[in-house]
Amino acid sequence: MAVQSDSGGKDDVKTQFVTREGTYRLMTLSEYSRPNRVGYTSGSGSTHVRVSLVTLPPGAAPGSDGPTSEDRICFNHGKELYVYVYKGIKKAADLTKPVDKKMYKGTNPTCHDFNTVTMTPDSVSLVIGFSTGQIQLIDPIKKELSKLYNEERLIDKSRVTCIKWVPGSSNLFIAAHASGQLYVYNEELTCGTTAPQYQLFKHGDGYSIHTCRTKSTRNPLYRWIIGAESCINEFAFSPCGTNLAVVSQDGFLRCFHYDTMELVGRARSYFGGFLCVCWSPDGKYVVVGGEDDLVTVWSFSERRVVARGQGHRSWVSVVAFDPYIVSLGEPDTEDTREDKSESAQSYRLGSVSQDTQLCFWDLTEDVLKPAVRARASTHLSPNSNNICSNGIPSTKVLQKCPKNNKIGHKHAELGGNNAAGEPSAAKAAKSKTNNISTLNINVGKAKEEACGSLGVNFTQRLAALSFGERRSDHRRNFSLTKSTDKSSAANTVALRGKSAGAQTNDSCDPVKLIGTPSCPRFDECPVLEPLVCKKIAHERLTALLFRSEYFITACADGCVNTWSRPLRSAPGPTRRDRVDLTD
Repeated sequence: MAVQSDSGGKDDVKTQFVTREGTYRLMTLSEYSRPNRVGYTSGSGSTHVRVSLVTLPPGAAPGSDGPTSEDRICFNHGKELYVYVYKGIKKAADLTKPVDKKMYKGTNPTCHDFNTVTMTPDSVSLVIGFSTGQIQLIDPIKKELSKLYNEERLIDKSRVTCIKWVPGSSNLFIAAHASGQLYVYNEELTCGTTAPQYQLFKHGDGYSIHTCRTKSTRNPLYRWIIGAESCINEFAFSPCGTNLAVVSQDGFLRCFHYDTMELVGRARSYFGGFLCVCWSPDGKYVVVGGEDDLVTVWSFSERRVVARGQGHRSWVSVVAFDPYIVSLGEPDTEDTREDKSESAQSYRLGSVSQDTQLCFWDLTEDVLKPAVRARASTHLSPNSNNICSNGIPSTKVLQKCPKNNKIGHKHAELGGNNAAGEPSAAKAAKSKTNNISTLNINVGKAKEEACGSLGVNFTQRLAALSFGERRSDHRRNFSLTKSTDKSSAANTVALRGKSAGAQTNDSCDPVKLIGTPSCPRFDECPVLEPLVCKKIAHERLTALLFRSEYFITACADGCVNTWSRPLRSAPGPTRRDRVDLTD
C-alpha cells in the first residue's frame, strides 16, 4: 500500500512508523512536558503549544575537555512557559531542572522566538508574545534581561499570533496580531505613553504600510495592515531573508519583498483560512495549510499553485519542510531536462493537524515541473490526453534569492542607531529588572476578530468536488483529471494607487479567484497523497520541527515528543522503487 492512514479509536496511537528511508521511532525518554502531568485547564487559555529550539555556539562547559554546544528548547502551555536544556535523542530529559520557568497571570504566552544573531554560549534573547497583546523580551539563561513592549496595550489590544526576529538583525523583530496588523519593533527602543500616531507610507492591492511619527525614538517602527483586518495567523521569511510570506484568516497567502515592501504574489485557499506557512529550503516554493484540510504548494517563481495534498481530516495546524531529506538536482537546461532521473528535484514535507495525525509528503519533479507532469499524467488517467497548460506559463523564469543577503531594510534605516541588523557598539540602557517570574497583567480578554468566510452553501459545493482517485505508486502519488479547454489569465499583481482606506477590490474576491493560478480547480492541479499518515497523539498537534537526527512534535496537552530518524545506512529518500509500508 502507498499510504498509511489511521482511522482507529482514541487509543490507536503509533510510536513508530515506516517510510522508504527507514523507521522513525518515538523516544519516550526524551519527552518534555510540564513537570506535573496533571492536565491544565483554563476557560480562556490558549491550547496552542508552540516550540522554539536553538543551538548555542560552542563554549567551554564545566567539566568538559573542549568547546561544546548545547541546545535550548522553549515551549508554552496555558499560562506557563518553560525553557530546558535539550539533549535530543542522546539523553533522557530531566523535567525537574528547567533552565527557566515562568507563570503568568491574566494572560497566556502564545508564541516565542530565539535570537540566533546575538546569542553566545551563556546568553540568548527570547521574545514572547501574549494573548492580550503584550510582548516580553527575556534572557532565560542569564536572567538579567526583562523588557516589556505594548505593556499598556496602546499599540494593539489583540492576541499576538506570531513573533519572529528579522533574519540577520540583532535588534529587530516582527509581531503579528489577530487584528490583521503586523508591527516592526526595535528591541532597543521603548514604547510611548500614548497611542502611536501613524502616517501612510505605502499601499497596494489588499495591504497598506504606515510609519510611526516617533519611529526614531519609540516603537513600533512600522505598521502593516494586511487584508480586510483579518487575523494574521502566521508569517515566515524565505531562507535568504529577502521575502516574507503571510497567511491570514481571509484565506490568502501574500508574499512580499521585504526590503521594498512590495506584494509580489499571492494564493487563495479553496475555502476557509490559511493557518500555517513554510518555505522550501531553496526558497522556490511556499507550502501552506489551513481550514480546507489541505496542504497547498505555491511556486514563488511561477506565481501559481502547483499542487494540493489531501490526507488530513481536520484543519492543518503546521507545515514544515524537512531540509535533511531533499534532492535539489541540477538546474534545468534543454540538454539535461530529459536526462535527469536520480538527480531529479524532490522535497520532503511534513504536516500535523487537529486530527492528531502526522503526514509526510514527497514533492517530486513530476508534480512540480509542468512539462514532466503533463507527460506523467497520460499514464495516470486514460482520459487525460487533452490536458492543456491551464495557468501554466510557457517558460519558467526563476527568481532566486541573492546569496549572502544582508538585511539593509528601510525598517532598519529609520529605527535608530545600529538598526540595520549590525551588532550595537554600546549596549542599550538596562531596563528595570523583574526578578519575579510572574507578570501580572490584569486586563480584560481581547476581543476576537470576526473572520470572513465564503458561506455554508459555497463550502458545501466545494467539499462535494472529487479529490481524485487514490493510487498506490510512490513515483506518481497524485491525481490529475482532464482539465477544461479554457485557459486561465496570468497571475500578475497590479500594485496600482488607491486610497488608504481601500483594502479590497474585485481582484481579492475569493469566488472570482477560483479557476485562476492563485486558486486552480481540482481538475487543473495535481492532488497529492501522503507518503505516510499516522495518528501520533491523543490531542491536537500544534508543532513540528525537523533536525538532522530527529524531529519534534507537540500537542495541545503540553507534551513535546522527540522522534529518532532511521539509521544512516537506510536507503535514501530519492529511490523510486515501490515499497510496502506496514508496521
